[in-house]
Amino acid sequence: MTNLTGLTAVVTGGNNGIGRAMAVGMAKAGANIAVWARNAERSADAVEEISTHGVKAIAVSCDVADEDAVSAAMTQTVDALGPLGCFVANAGIADAAPITEMSLSSWHRVLRTNLDGGFLCTREAARRFVAQGTGGSIVVLSSTISRYGGAGMASYAASKTGLLGLGRTLAVELARYQVRCNILIPGWTRTGMNTDLQEDERFMRATIGRTPARRWADPEEFHEVAAFLADPSLTFHTGNEVVVDGGYTIF
Repeated sequence: MTNLTGLTAVVTGGNNGIGRAMAVGMAKAGANIAVWARNAERSADAVEEISTHGVKAIAVSCDVADEDAVSAAMTQTVDALGPLGCFVANAGIADAAPITEMSLSSWHRVLRTNLDGGFLCTREAARRFVAQGTGGSIVVLSSTISRYGGAGMASYAASKTGLLGLGRTLAVELARYQVRCNILIPGWTRTGMNTDLQEDERFMRATIGRTPARRWADPEEFHEVAAFLADPSLTFHTGNEVVVDGGYTIF
């Protein structure tokens, strides 16, 4: 079993869905966790759950698209938990609309959070890792939509596809500093973000029928995946796209 005892990990958007599951998974392996998010009530609830695994956990209020807020969040995190060991850039939003009706403001809002936020957060993590000189791990969350088209999801798809390029570049550029960067590509997962889709029986039949595992994932199935990606002993594992989708993208 992966041992992350004493490692400090940050998960942006770590108070809900896959991000929360990843935070819990790393905590189960012994990591101390900083949840960066904007919903204080939900973050407090996540911290309470994470803490049950005998680790330190803190909630840090942060808008990932705000450059100053990201810098302040990192300072608060390392002051409280110690040197950074793993950074998970998970925070993301979606705003579905047909391309003929999608407004520029909606497009910018999604890319600002998902892509600008991903850049600002991983840049801050990279700066911290380089300054520490101790190596580390970055995990960038993309989506299976980076592999196919999704009607009404132009902004989300563009942002998640852009994150692939960001993650690959980080892997190449930061390898000399013993910093790894891998990209996690989840498939259909039962989270609060897609509750409306889960209530659409026709949509569920279609997506489950195309998934060889014949179901959607539960967030808890990302516990061990998160611990694996954070494992500091895996020093040669970088630049990898880890697809966890029940076979959806190869079927």
